[in-house]
Amino acid sequence: MPSDYPRSHRVADFIQRELSVLIRNELKDPRLSPMLTIASVDVSRDLSVAKIYFSVFDPEERDPSQEALTSASGFLRRQLARQMKTRTVPQLRFLYDDSAERGAHMSAVIADAVASNTTDDENPDTAASAESDSDAAPKT
Repeated sequence: MPSDYPRSHRVADFIQRELSVLIRNELKDPRLSPMLTIASVDVSRDLSVAKIYFSVFDPEERDPSQEALTSASGFLRRQLARQMKTRTVPQLRFLYDDSAERGAHMSAVIADAVASNTTDDENPDTAASAESDSDAAPKT
């Protein structure tokens, strides 16, 4: 394996793939959002902790889904242990990924800024008044 793709990244990719399947097929908790997605996984260099970032379609399902994932973390870790070829399985920490919401908010802010940023050439009312003001100015 290339050295620019460290073991922790390979383990993170494996955990992301496997957790997606396990959550979809094995967890029957009603608190879990049906639109839950594992956005990314970060594993520490010593493979002791895995931070699992998840997102949900409806922000109101965030807290119940996080509670369900946290309560199922022991079960999920045992299921991963059966499939992983490592001596230890990282401790699973579930964190909400709000990057989609932040991106949507930033897009809205940018759209508002662009909409409110007009120059005299773009606004016909101010352009007409500027022309009439220049006509009224004395010519020398």
